[in-house]
Amino acid sequence: MIDQVALLEDKAEADFSSVDDAGPREHLDSTTPAKLPPAPRNGLLPSLERKRLRAYLALLLGDVAILLGAFFADSVLYFGTVTNWALLEGGMISAYVILPVYLTVALYNGTYSRRALTNWQTSAFRAITALIVAAALVNLLAFFAKSNAEFSRMVFALGLVTTAVLMTAMRFGVSRVLSRKWGPTSLNKMVIHAGGPELTLPHAIHVDAREHGLVPTLDDPRALDRLSKYLRNMDEVVVSCPAEERAAWAQVLKGSGIDGEVTHQLPREIGAVGVVHYDAAGVSALKVSSGQLGIRARVAKRLFDVAVSGLVLLVAAPLMLIVALLIKLEDGGPVFFIQKRVGRGNRFFAILKFRSMRESDDSGAQSTLLEDERVTRIGRFIRRTSIDELPQLINVLKGDMSLVGPRPHALGSKAGSKLFWEVDRNYWQRHGLRPGITGLAQVRGHRGATDTETQLSNRLLADLEYMQRWSLWQDIAILAATLRVITHERAF
Repeated sequence: MIDQVALLEDKAEADFSSVDDAGPREHLDSTTPAKLPPAPRNGLLPSLERKRLRAYLALLLGDVAILLGAFFADSVLYFGTVTNWALLEGGMISAYVILPVYLTVALYNGTYSRRALTNWQTSAFRAITALIVAAALVNLLAFFAKSNAEFSRMVFALGLVTTAVLMTAMRFGVSRVLSRKWGPTSLNKMVIHAGGPELTLPHAIHVDAREHGLVPTLDDPRALDRLSKYLRNMDEVVVSCPAEERAAWAQVLKGSGIDGEVTHQLPREIGAVGVVHYDAAGVSALKVSSGQLGIRARVAKRLFDVAVSGLVLLVAAPLMLIVALLIKLEDGGPVFFIQKRVGRGNRFFAILKFRSMRESDDSGAQSTLLEDERVTRIGRFIRRTSIDELPQLINVLKGDMSLVGPRPHALGSKAGSKLFWEVDRNYWQRHGLRPGITGLAQVRGHRGATDTETQLSNRLLADLEYMQRWSLWQDIAILAATLRVITHERAF
C-alpha cells in the first residue's frame, strides 16, 4: 500500500514538473526564453538547517567533554593521583555543579547560535561569559549553603582557565572548518534578479528571474510551485525588481516561510534604519535615526567620564595652575582660549583650552601651522605635550564633552576650499554622541590640520566606526593609545 502511494506521488510530481517546466506562459513576457530550464526538484543547494543543528549539538557535547575533562586533568595534576577517587572527587564535584548551570546560561545567551558557528570570537566570548556567570552563581550558592569547603579552590580556578582556553581553541577550529564548507555566514542565500538594480552579493546564489521563469503571481499555483522549488533549502532571499513589482514579490515571499527582502533605493537614499507601522492610521514610516546608545550604555559612559575626568583634574590641578601662571606672565593675555564648536545634537557649546597663541581665530578657518608665528613660547610646549587640552576636562564634567568621542571641529574648519559639512553630507551624523577630547580618528593618526577632502573622509569614517561599535572597553583602549601617542611625541 505504501509503495502504491509513493508511486502515485512520484507520478503527480512528474506531471506537475512537466507542466511547470513549460512554465506559466500566460504570465511571462515576450522576452522570456521559449524553453525554460527544469526547476530544481530538491533546491539549488542542500539544506543547512539540519547541519547547523548537528553543529550546535557537537559544540554542546564538546563543551561538556572539555569542562569535565579539564577539571579531571587539573585534579589529577593537583592531587598527584589517578586512582584515589575519593581525593579526586573533591576537585570534580565543582565540575558536576557548574556544568548544568553553564549549559543553562549558554543556551540563553546565544553560545549555540547561527553566528557563533562561523565567528569564533563571538562564540568564544559568549561561552566564556556563560562560564564566568555559572562560576559566580555556583560560588554564591555555595557560600549561602556553607559548602565552599567541599570545593578545591585551586582545582576550581585551574579548571575554569583550562576550560576557557580549550573552548576557545575548539571554536576557532570549528569556525575555520565550517567557514570553508558553508561560507562566512553559514546561510544559504539567494539573489533573484527580476529587473531591479544590479545587485551582487558574495557567497550567494544568483538567479535571473526571466531566464528561469520566476514570476510573482498569486493567481497561478504552478508559478508559485516553480518558485518554491528554487527557494527550497534557502535561508534568505533578496529580490531586485522594479517599483511596480515590489508589492507582488513581497506577497509571494511572505508565503515562502523564509527571510525575504525586496530592494528599494529610497531607504538607502535617506539612510533608513527600520520601518514603523502605524496600523490605526494605515500608514507606515521609514525610521531614519535613533539614539546612538541605550540607556545603560549612556549611564556607563557618563559615569566613566565623570569619575576619570574628576580624578585627572584633581591630580593635574597643580600643573594646570603653573601653566595658567606662565601663560599670564608671558604676555598678560587671557589664560583660556574659548571657542564655539558643534556638540551633541548639533548644539553649540564653548570649548575650553589653555591659550597657546597671541592671536585668536574664533572661527577656526585658519589652521595652526607647524611653525606658526602666532604660537607663544609656552604655547609651543603645551601644544606639543597636549597640556593645552586639559581644561576640556571641565567640559566633560559639565556634560558638553566626553573623554572619548568624535573630535569637535571649529565652525570655519575647511578641507581644501570646502567647509567640512560641504564635503560629505554624512558629516553631521558624527554629532549623535558627545564630542570627545580624543577619539578613534586621533589614535589612528588623523590629527592636526585637515587640508584635503581625503583626510576629512578618513576622519569621518573613523568617527562613524567608533559610534557604530561603541563599548566602554573601546573607550579605555583609545585613552590608553592616546597616552602612548602623547608619550611618544614628548620623547621626540
